[in-house]
Amino acid sequence: MVKHQPLQVYEKQVFVSFVTGVYGCRWKRYQRSQDDSSRWECTWFIILSSSFLLLLFWAYFWLVAQNDINEFNMSVYNRSGEWSDETIPLLASTTLGFSYITFLLILALFHISLGQQMNLYWVHKIGVLVTLLSTISGIVSVDDIWGDEWDILLVSLQSTAPFLHIGALASVTAISWLVAGYVVRRERSTFQVMVLLIYALLLVALYLAPLTFTCPCIMDRHSLKPRPDVIGRRGAPMLAPENTMVSFHRALQHGASSLEADVSISMDGVPFLMRDSTLRRTTDVSKVFPGRQFDDASSFNWTEIRSLNAGQWFLESDPYWTARTLTGRDRTRIANQTVCSLVELLRLASRANSSALLDIRRPPPEHPRHRSWFMDTLWAVQKAGISQKRVRTVTWTPDTDRGRVRGLMQGANEKLSIKEIKQRGITSLNLHYSEANHKDIEEYLANNVSVTVYPVNEPWLYSLLWCSGVPSVSSDAPQVLRKVPYPIWLMSHHAYHFIWITSDLVSLSIVIGIFCYQKWKMSGMQNYNPEQIMLSAVTRRTSREVNIMKEKLIMSGAAFITFTLRSQCLRFKQDRENVQSRWKYRKLRSAPVVDTCAFSYYKPVFPVR
Repeated sequence: MVKHQPLQVYEKQVFVSFVTGVYGCRWKRYQRSQDDSSRWECTWFIILSSSFLLLLFWAYFWLVAQNDINEFNMSVYNRSGEWSDETIPLLASTTLGFSYITFLLILALFHISLGQQMNLYWVHKIGVLVTLLSTISGIVSVDDIWGDEWDILLVSLQSTAPFLHIGALASVTAISWLVAGYVVRRERSTFQVMVLLIYALLLVALYLAPLTFTCPCIMDRHSLKPRPDVIGRRGAPMLAPENTMVSFHRALQHGASSLEADVSISMDGVPFLMRDSTLRRTTDVSKVFPGRQFDDASSFNWTEIRSLNAGQWFLESDPYWTARTLTGRDRTRIANQTVCSLVELLRLASRANSSALLDIRRPPPEHPRHRSWFMDTLWAVQKAGISQKRVRTVTWTPDTDRGRVRGLMQGANEKLSIKEIKQRGITSLNLHYSEANHKDIEEYLANNVSVTVYPVNEPWLYSLLWCSGVPSVSSDAPQVLRKVPYPIWLMSHHAYHFIWITSDLVSLSIVIGIFCYQKWKMSGMQNYNPEQIMLSAVTRRTSREVNIMKEKLIMSGAAFITFTLRSQCLRFKQDRENVQSRWKYRKLRSAPVVDTCAFSYYKPVFPVR
């Protein structure tokens, strides 16, 4: 009678089964392999990594573009004619796709770390392709609708570059474990040298990247200028309907020092507040004047405009997801809002001791007030009783008409040189944040030119402009900027240089240590020979490296190992048949023999007489 003892004792590998099962639907041990991945699977790994990097860029873009979500929805409205928050499906799909691709990439990296052959399941391959194509189509669509928004990426790097550098450095340092495991193999190839060279160049580029950073918030604290004034852009349009009295009241309540509004001229010469060229989006003109809903806003007289409701649309569409937080009293007040006139706005600003910034839209050529629009504006200012020094205009008229507007502070809505500013008599500039850099702002302020930057709705952008020395910003969210009493981060040059150099040295030491450890580990594994592997199997050592080598020997089917073990097995069987003495039986009982045909130990047991 013969007892069979297994040659290879398999330990449960729950984590490996989970990784290979989810990634490639290979849940069983016999489905896995530790051979090198095929070129096809390596190609899929490259596609997966490229998708991750693209989605990382896409997610970062939407994170910083939250500052201009209202502008994006407005661009979509101008194309489609229907107002809706189009960012919701984009943000949802981006979050879902990024999470999915990140999870698959982590599983792929675990495959490489554990020495498992990659074999991406076909369902995941379809998912990766769908995610990649949808992301590319989203980028193309945004570039077509909102192409100017890419500038925010460069602006945001002035605030986030130091932190992105630390994150990138940590990620590349962690990847050194995989790079070292691949490069220190006994086999040498040109591709291994290329991988090592590319990785080294990437490390050097990251170590020196801070030399290219331009961060206004890396400065001495005593050089920080006063907090920028906040101008309520169309009031507080996230809390109440834009360009209404309720909205302007809310802006003043949340600390706005000035009020900004868009001004149009009615058929009978009354300046009123309206952002769009039509009344369709923010009033009920489609119900009151169904046949004129697409007409220009300035084609109505003041009596017709005053009869329209300018607040109900805010409660129904809830464009900023804030209407649900309103009290019953506030909802009633908003529902009864009408279109606001310029005189009402200026009287409110005068009572609140604040100033006004006006974007005046010139009527079309066929309009009866096309040539007298500036006189209508001056009449409204005089009627409101506000000082002309507290009214600043940014007109849409040619430069030849600017000099005809006497008394009001003249501004421009474009970036100009100091020479042009002095020639035109301009005292203030209203610039988009993508046009306002630290050097130009200092030059304007040195020449007594006031600068207002718009739109500023996020704390990170407000902090960045604060460090840049901007005196005032125009915001749709004064209630958010009110909660920023100090820049989000501020660091001296010496402190940042210390952090930069220290992180580089720590990263370099970790990378060198990982390469040395992987080299030592591989040299130790290369010292094993078949006899040691067999003896370790007999004594049942738990070394992970020995188990790996045993599995490779068993599954590889090496001819010389199989021949040697089979010869020993046959020789022992012949000796057992010829032995008749009792002491030989007892001696053979303590000598295990390997039978590779059955891949098991044979330990003969004979009865003792």
